[in-house]
Amino acid sequence: MGLLYLGTPLAWEEAKKYADHVRYHGITQFLHIWDRLKDRTGDELLWGDEIEYMVVSFDNEEKNAKLSLRQTEILAKLNAIVNDICADCPENVSVPKFHPEYGRYMLESTPGAPYTGSIPDLLSVENNMRYRRNLARKHLKPNEVPLTFTSFPRLGVPGQFTEPYFSPSDAISSHSLFLPEEVTNPHARFPTLTANIRTRRGSKVAINLPIFVDEKTPRPFIDPTIPWGRSLYPEDQEAKNGAALPDHIYLDAMGFGMGCCCLQLTFQACNVTDARRMYDGLIPIGPILLALTAASPIWRGYLADVDCRWNVIAGSVDDRTEEERGLKPLKSDSFRIPKSRYDSVDLYLSTDWINRPEYNDNYLPYDESIYQRLRDHGIDDLLSKHISHLFIRDPLVIFSETIDQDDAESSDHFENIQSTNWQTLRFKPPPPNSTIGWRVEFRSMEVQLTDFENAAFAVFVVLLSRAILNFNLNLYIPISKVDENMARAQQRDASRSGRFYFRKDIYPAGRSAASSVTSSSGSTSPINGTPLKKDKKMRNCFPPPPLPENGFRHYRPVEEEYEEMSMNEIMNGKGDSFPGLLRLVYDYLDTLEIEPDDLAKIEKYLDLVRLRSNGSLSTSATWIRNFVRSHPAYKHDSVVSQEINYDLLLAVDEIERGVRHAPNLLPEDYKGGNKEQGSIGL
Repeated sequence: MGLLYLGTPLAWEEAKKYADHVRYHGITQFLHIWDRLKDRTGDELLWGDEIEYMVVSFDNEEKNAKLSLRQTEILAKLNAIVNDICADCPENVSVPKFHPEYGRYMLESTPGAPYTGSIPDLLSVENNMRYRRNLARKHLKPNEVPLTFTSFPRLGVPGQFTEPYFSPSDAISSHSLFLPEEVTNPHARFPTLTANIRTRRGSKVAINLPIFVDEKTPRPFIDPTIPWGRSLYPEDQEAKNGAALPDHIYLDAMGFGMGCCCLQLTFQACNVTDARRMYDGLIPIGPILLALTAASPIWRGYLADVDCRWNVIAGSVDDRTEEERGLKPLKSDSFRIPKSRYDSVDLYLSTDWINRPEYNDNYLPYDESIYQRLRDHGIDDLLSKHISHLFIRDPLVIFSETIDQDDAESSDHFENIQSTNWQTLRFKPPPPNSTIGWRVEFRSMEVQLTDFENAAFAVFVVLLSRAILNFNLNLYIPISKVDENMARAQQRDASRSGRFYFRKDIYPAGRSAASSVTSSSGSTSPINGTPLKKDKKMRNCFPPPPLPENGFRHYRPVEEEYEEMSMNEIMNGKGDSFPGLLRLVYDYLDTLEIEPDDLAKIEKYLDLVRLRSNGSLSTSATWIRNFVRSHPAYKHDSVVSQEINYDLLLAVDEIERGVRHAPNLLPEDYKGGNKEQGSIGL
């Protein structure tokens, strides 16, 4: 979550008058950044994670786990503590940072400084995450716990699910039937964002998740917990007028999506070209790791027939009008927009020859005047389309104090629109007057229950990003197939039983699956019998993909380049025909100079990924679903009661701390937070 302005946010009717102003000056700001930094190169690998927690309050007498709405108080205490810790820190020690998030029960944490490409930094990730969690835990109430849990299972149920209790009748920004105003961060940005999405759309958001049909689930399932007869706000009639579907769990507010927790990673690239190459390389990985980190099978007190949060968040901020959604002919609006502003990536960006035009096969609405302005400024076709596509969206929150800006010194208008296009990846230009370079943010993963798991996936992704760049791997498939993979990734048990489109031949031109990848740049293949020197840290600058030896850039139809694979095949390989992503990571590790003990630690993380992907260990979603269905109080009717929820979240905390064994979820030698408190090097 970025800087929160102290100012006066404009309601939608006033804000929309300035939409073109923000767009015009946002593009001007981007062009200033481009002119200054398009040729910047040589930046080292700096990267970091963002972990989101929900603070849960346990009422042991009532056996009720509730969301603690003390975010403001908790953050004030944590930030004071952090400042005290840092007063005498040596220069090489940075104390973690805590930030507000949309939900008043949420905390976001980041490392105090970015990790570098060094092996010690790579191995410090889990310790850093543990330190952050334990620092937060020490300064909560005795009955409060910071959980890395994607979606609170009973958010929006009748009765008390927050501490303290508030009624949904006062939901003045969302008009939700289920969520009170007080679940939202009170900073003016958040209720304004919520209200402006609803007003611009012309109705409340409407999300419908298929109910998980168990032995005693009523058929058809008509949710008895929806207050069908409420008549406080004009939109209260929407549920019974068709917004709430039979056999589905109905959600009607931004808080159901933006109140979810996730794990996000950001990587600084060597230059803008490498950033675009890394962005493209990770696009097909987004849905694969969404499925592998699936962790959210319960919504509003019911088991759903999905395992992931993605479509919930997409629906929760879908501000498109009926015309933009294609429900009515275009009259007042300019574009038919196929997706919510929170969704999967729409366009590959690299200008490398391996990015065939056929891969960008989705309909892409973009603002032609902005596109032409960018092209006239010398920006290439793909990046111009990317920016002008993002800028078909309206700015949702405008502060009166920031309408007029110095476009050479600020990027706030650009970021107003850029940062509210929430996609599986984000291509991030450098901020003005900063030492930060061109970056890529990887955003699809669900947060895991333990710091070990979150560290494992963070380590895997950073190593995979290096392998993609170092070996010039080609992972391109059509964007439409990536979208199909996103849909498949959210299905129940997708990681174990689903199949995903993936590229068959991922090696550079002229190479084969049977040949050793490690003869690419930065490799360890011997020359005249002498092994090449290994790198002591992960590099960040790489040569572009070589042109094919035979001069033919493309030699077969795109449809023949990919096939459906299982998660196990994608991650662990298919014999000689496809190496698997883990093999590529191991090949990359072979280019680094790593002590045996350090390599063994890295391999523990990769083993978790391997065991999850071959089905030996469950995803968090499967483990949660099985816990509910085996609970003595579960009536096989899809309902997750207060008692079940209490026991579930208590078990999650015990697992994280290492006092409860979870052999189907974690490796046998998992120790937990009680034995490994974490460290930042103090």
